Amino acid sequence: MSSIQQLIENSRTNEAIAKKLFEIETEILSCSSSKELLQTLLTLIKNKFQLHDIHLLLIDPPPLSYMLSQVAQTDWHKQHTRQISAERLALFHGDEKPLLTNQLAELDCILPTSLFEGAKSAAFIPVKLEGKLFGSLLLTDRSSGRFAPDLGTIHLEQLAVKVSLCLSNVLIREQLEYMANYDRLTGVANRRLMEVTITEELSRQKRYNTPFSLLFIDCNKFKQINDTYGHDCGDKVLIYVASQIKELIRDTDHCFRYAGDEFVITLANQRQHEADQVAQRLVSFFANHQMRYQDKLLPVTISCGAIQSNGEQTMDDLLKLADQAQYRHKAAHPTHS
Repeated sequence: MSSIQQLIENSRTNEAIAKKLFEIETEILSCSSSKELLQTLLTLIKNKFQLHDIHLLLIDPPPLSYMLSQVAQTDWHKQHTRQISAERLALFHGDEKPLLTNQLAELDCILPTSLFEGAKSAAFIPVKLEGKLFGSLLLTDRSSGRFAPDLGTIHLEQLAVKVSLCLSNVLIREQLEYMANYDRLTGVANRRLMEVTITEELSRQKRYNTPFSLLFIDCNKFKQINDTYGHDCGDKVLIYVASQIKELIRDTDHCFRYAGDEFVITLANQRQHEADQVAQRLVSFFANHQMRYQDKLLPVTISCGAIQSNGEQTMDDLLKLADQAQYRHKAAHPTHS
């Protein structure tokens, strides 16, 4: 092949790669969540470049904005990602550039061999988040020449920039949404999201004639705890109560921090007697499980009121009725006041 023909062939190859990169960028720009972005990204790269396999290596621990996203809890995420220490990640991207290798045996002491099963060469593409190295896209191929060390990496560098920018944008948006909808101290949803959820549940109840109930929870003697042990202990109590509630309710139920030491739980498809049972289970749990604080075991109990919607009440009506039921429960147990 003459030098001119070689130039033409190289130009065509580069044009084809550029087209694929553009198509990938177009697809991932439309992704609205980090979960959708990562799934779409890895699938597109693997298919368009006909790779043997692809994985995302994530620095451990990941940045806060990634931890706040929903992707980390999905089965897909667990299947397609691997944790890697910052020290090991630096072995691949000390210069923050892509790394190509067909000496895969040398990686056995760094990464699980299962990542390279059936492969003869690999490319590591650095991914940045908030200006810092966040992870690496691991591309593998059955050909030892596909990612030979002497090949250029300009296209992979372009891909790294596009992926980093898109992921950063999505995670920043998710972080803002999280801050707007979740309580920073306890991690449960806040009053704003509660109002949205209750409104949706009441609408669903009217449309499908399904039952819907609410629980209103108050932490007993919370002011006394603050006055005796300090506000740090008070914060620990709120975190403890919120975390235990989340463990004790169904996945379809939702816990919200209403205000101060008050929490609201929405119970979809639950009637009054079922809501009463949930309330009793929560009350009994806290009555029988003390919270460890420093070298002490502190009694942390709750009062709980339950109310089923009759299909006509407003959100404010339901909250008021549930709160009144909670006060009746507290009054019936003088030691809770």
